[in-house]
This record gives sequence, structure tokens and C-alpha cells, in this order.
Amino acid sequence: MILTLVGLSRGMLDEQIRRVRGVGADIIIRNPSSSVISMSLNMPAAMGRRIKELEPHVTTVAGVLLQGDMFNYVTGLDLTEFDKLNGGFRFVKGGPFQKPDDVIVDTYYAEQHNLHVGDTVTVLNLPWRVSGIFETGMLARMVIPLARMQDLTANTNKITILYVKLDDPARTDEVIADLKLKLKDYQIRSMQDYTELYSINSVPMLKEFIWVVIALGVLVGFLVVFLSMYTAVLERTREIGVLKALGASPAYILNILLRETAVLAVVGSFLGFLLSYLTRFFITNVIHGTLIQAIVYDWWPTTAGIALLGALLGAIYPGLKAARQDAIEALSYE
Repeated sequence: MILTLVGLSRGMLDEQIRRVRGVGADIIIRNPSSSVISMSLNMPAAMGRRIKELEPHVTTVAGVLLQGDMFNYVTGLDLTEFDKLNGGFRFVKGGPFQKPDDVIVDTYYAEQHNLHVGDTVTVLNLPWRVSGIFETGMLARMVIPLARMQDLTANTNKITILYVKLDDPARTDEVIADLKLKLKDYQIRSMQDYTELYSINSVPMLKEFIWVVIALGVLVGFLVVFLSMYTAVLERTREIGVLKALGASPAYILNILLRETAVLAVVGSFLGFLLSYLTRFFITNVIHGTLIQAIVYDWWPTTAGIALLGALLGAIYPGLKAARQDAIEALSYE
């Protein structure tokens, strides 16, 4: 459970970083009140022209309009402007928009929803024809014409983000400092600084939610092992009596039970590692969505430690109960 949750959060954030970096811009400009996860705070499209006028080192400015949330959104853009940033989308099938109601999707989204060029997909509650499928890792999963999206969302002459490309990337810090003096009300960052904002701490309550799940994992592990070991002690009462009659100390009895618990916890941990691959396969191939689960190897020691801790906590009381049993009473137990 923990590995799946952390893997989903890590996978979605890492994928978002990869797609943002795939844009090929040097600077990103957003609305003053926007955050990493907000996609609806827009600004005038004329800002792109103004930035070109303010900065001679700016070669290209491409504005996009986003509709949706951090992980599942539709992007409206002008392909002519976007092509100047990095050469444009690399199509594996089909091509750019041919009509106002055309949409292009990336390979991951197409595979998840079994889409082909010419198929119809519902976007913004309207039917759209898939005109092209492009390589994943660039900007978005679904892209529609900017003008059409502005009309549909009542955002005429509005954009959400401006991507800025310079004639010399080495001047990025210099240009950012200058733009901040001239555009004091806007968030202006380098692409490197912007992608560093994509973390678990940037998503409200996600970190807290993960720790709640971890706490539940410890609690469930404690209760399950407690009940299992308590039952095991009751079932082995005569065997424990034999050991005590042969001179086994309480510490020896407790040591046996705790070692058994530790072995079960280790085996259970490895089973959990394997199940994380199974959940990733299920999410990728069975659930037709845009979720991405990463295999978080750095969390394996943590989750194994949590499993071991929960198991040992659950085994302590049954172990102490077994160790304190009177040998004569244990031998007479039926």
C-alpha cells in the first residue's frame, strides 16, 4: 500500500517534470497568484508581445492555455509559436491540426485509451477528431488549437503560461532579473527552478496523507501480527510447556517467537516489493487513465523497516504471555 501510494505520487511528479522540460524554453512566466498545481489563473495573451518588446534577448514567446488540474489537463496552443521553441511535436502517426475541432495526443494517452488517427475523443464535453499522435514527454497529453480553446472556455485573449526562449541560455538569470524589475506582479522563473517546485511538498496535504497511510500500515501490521501470534501461542501451549519443562528460559521462548515474527515480516516485505510491480502493471495496462506509478527503490528499506516494526510490536505481548506460562499448566493444556 505504501509503495503504491508513494510510487504514484513520485511517478506523476517525475512525468510532469519530464514533460515541462520537453518544452525547450528557458524561462516560464505565470500569473502572480498561481501555484504549481493551479491551472486556471490566466493573464492577457498580449503579455507575450510585451515581453519581446522589453527584452532584446528573447527570441520566442509561446503562450498556452490550460484547463484542468495538475495531472490531468487539456492544453491549448498555437503550433506555429510552439514549433519555434524546440522544433515542435514529433509525430509518430498523423500530424498537426487540420480543423478547429482536431486534437493531438501523446503516445501514452493514445495507448491508454486505444486511440488511433481519425478516432473521436471527448474533450471539454465535446467530440474531437484525433489528427495526430506525438511522442510522449513534451508539454501535455492532449493538445487542441489555442483559439478554439479560448472560445470554449470563455478565455478570449487569455493564456495560463508563457514559455520564453532566449538567444543565449547563459543569459537566463540576467533576463529574469531584468523582467522581475519590469513585471513586478508576475512569477518569473527559469525552467530549472520551476521544475524543482514539483515535489511532494508542493501538493497540498499529500505529504501528510502519505504519513497517515504509513501510520495506518503500522497499525494494521501490528493488529494482524498481534492476532496471528496470539493465536499461535494458544495453539502451541503444550509445546511451550515442553520447552519450559526442559529448562528453556522465558527469554529463550520470547526469542523464538520474535525470530519467527521477523522472518514473516521479511518474507512479507519481499512480497510487498513484488506486489508493487503488479500494481504498476495493473495501473498501466488495466486502468485506462493517465496515472503513472514509479518503482521507488529508495523506499524499500523504509517500508521493510515499517513492516518489521509493526510485526515485532504485534508479537511482543503474545511472546511475553507465552514466556510467562507455568510449565505444569501448559503441559496439562488441552
